[in-house]
Amino acid sequence: MDIETSKSEVGQGSAAEGANAGHGVADVPQLGLWAAIGSLSYVFWVVGGMEMVERLAYYGVKAVATLYAKDPVSAGGLGVTMTEFGTILTVWALTQSLVPAFTGGLSDRYGYKETIAVSTVVKIMGYLVMAFFHSYGGFFAGAILLATGTAIFKPGIQGTLVNSTSRENSSMAWGIFYQTVNIGGFIGPLLAGYLRKLAWSQVFYACAAIICINFLLLLLYKEPGKAERLERARQEKAGTLARKSLFTESMRELKKPHVWIYLLIFSGFWFMFNALFDVLPAHLDDWVDSSDVVGSLFGSEGPKSGFVRFFVVMDPTNTHIQPEGMLNLNAGLIMTTCFLFAWLSGRMKAITSMVVGTLFASASLILTGYSMLGWMSFIAIAIFSIGEMLSSPKFSEYIGNFAPSDKKAMYLGFSQIPLAVGWTLEGQFGTRLYDHFASKDIFSRELLVQRGMPQTEVDAIANGEAFQRLVAYTHETPQHLTQLLHSTHNVGAVWLIMATVGVFSAAGMYWYGKVVHKLASRSA
Repeated sequence: MDIETSKSEVGQGSAAEGANAGHGVADVPQLGLWAAIGSLSYVFWVVGGMEMVERLAYYGVKAVATLYAKDPVSAGGLGVTMTEFGTILTVWALTQSLVPAFTGGLSDRYGYKETIAVSTVVKIMGYLVMAFFHSYGGFFAGAILLATGTAIFKPGIQGTLVNSTSRENSSMAWGIFYQTVNIGGFIGPLLAGYLRKLAWSQVFYACAAIICINFLLLLLYKEPGKAERLERARQEKAGTLARKSLFTESMRELKKPHVWIYLLIFSGFWFMFNALFDVLPAHLDDWVDSSDVVGSLFGSEGPKSGFVRFFVVMDPTNTHIQPEGMLNLNAGLIMTTCFLFAWLSGRMKAITSMVVGTLFASASLILTGYSMLGWMSFIAIAIFSIGEMLSSPKFSEYIGNFAPSDKKAMYLGFSQIPLAVGWTLEGQFGTRLYDHFASKDIFSRELLVQRGMPQTEVDAIANGEAFQRLVAYTHETPQHLTQLLHSTHNVGAVWLIMATVGVFSAAGMYWYGKVVHKLASRSA
């Protein structure tokens, strides 16, 4: 049933939608590897390019946002605690994730090209606000603008993808789309890792410039289904079709049990996923010694080539890999191998692929928390990446397939709801868990008091500078003090708790596939 419908068609439309939903949750045989790739249309590759550019700029900021927040003011950062940063993350998550649930239908109604253009302007404003206003409030405002722009951008891009692919090549399409955009997700942190050594503002200026490339790609973009959209608009103007409220239509679709249960269950995966970008950089910065990786690959003096130092994001001493460089293994693996995992997941049932992927991601978090070795962290990030490739693209494909044909962008807007729930909870609890179980700055303050420094003097130390003061006060090496603090605190508890969320989410997905899937199909 169209979003715009006459009252006499409501009963028939509802029945058709039920059948559509039942058909959508069924698995359809996929084309072979090369046949699926060859079947992808021109517009698919254009929107892949636009998403790649958008992700390059977005992850240029997202990959280093935690480091910018916890960096002391004296070093150009915001100098705030992880808990304070969590407030920004919460509002960022709610804005970016909930807005599409009620505005995704705008792309269906007014055009994908138009909403993509508007979103690009809003995102540019967000990056520039971050650059111009070096303060907690400035970054907060920039994050909200960036989140709003992303919320407008996503439904149009994903709606285009769904309407330009078929059920027979959808697994490969979503997998390659995920792989293509991670080229941007890989390059963004490389640029950010280099530019932040010059000045934090350079990161934000560069991201604003990069996303302008999408205006050029929009010149090549052709909207699928545009003739049908214009025909609906003509009939609305002529009075033969009544336009219903997008909010009302969205709420009506969300009330369907197989929709909201599915969205709720998948929230656990997004809790874990966002911890990778919001909390893991702080963990890598505080606790992981990547010198073992550098020594194994390049020797004790580190890489001599400037290109290699840029590519792996070396620190100024050329002895350690910066956190964003280590985390970039995630995007690098997805960028180079996701089409293979898309082919593999296409051989599985959709729910099976998502369950296996979520369990892989959960296992990687446990591995992350209980080792300070750089190589162990690299292995954990690689395992997480495999889990992500098996589960995340399949989620978007799945919900796009059971969406009614005239509500693709609306349903893909709904797909942001689990991100809203998972990211919001992670922003609030993940950062607080880190401050409680794993904050090196807080532990350093406690040890300074134990070693004899007056509490008033400790309280006067700026956020982010306590460990440096501890080294100077005790005259012990940073390596020894880091090992001491790690061994006397249960740092891994943060990651054990997050992994447990993932296990429960995987169990919920399995239950959904066994019970709700059958009920929805039987009802249809």
